[in-house]
Amino acid sequence: MADVTHIVERYLDTWNEADPERRRALLATVWVEDGSYVDPLASVRGHDEISALIGGVHQQVPGHVFRLLGEVDGHHTVCRFSWELVPDSGGESIAIGFDVAETDGDERIRSVIGFLDKAPQT
Repeated sequence: MADVTHIVERYLDTWNEADPERRRALLATVWVEDGSYVDPLASVRGHDEISALIGGVHQQVPGHVFRLLGEVDGHHTVCRFSWELVPDSGGESIAIGFDVAETDGDERIRSVIGFLDKAPQT
């Protein structure tokens, strides 16, 4: 399996990219074309739907970024990691989650199943 920490860092880069065109280009290098993402609030498939979901998060909580919490753990083609959503200027997290990602065995993500430990207040 490829370096899972690197894969997760690139995955978080897609979530932190506010520009739709740059985000779409990143998605093409990080996700397989028909990749899927599911969490308690969303279920999407493919680059267009994943990009739209991320864009919606940027609209809902502008000026925030996703950061890795702790270490990435992985085996075979699966990894797990925790993250937080914080103001980009620093401060307390407004969301915390735990994701399980399956890769294609190389450098791209096939699926992500997310869990929310702390959800943003809307």
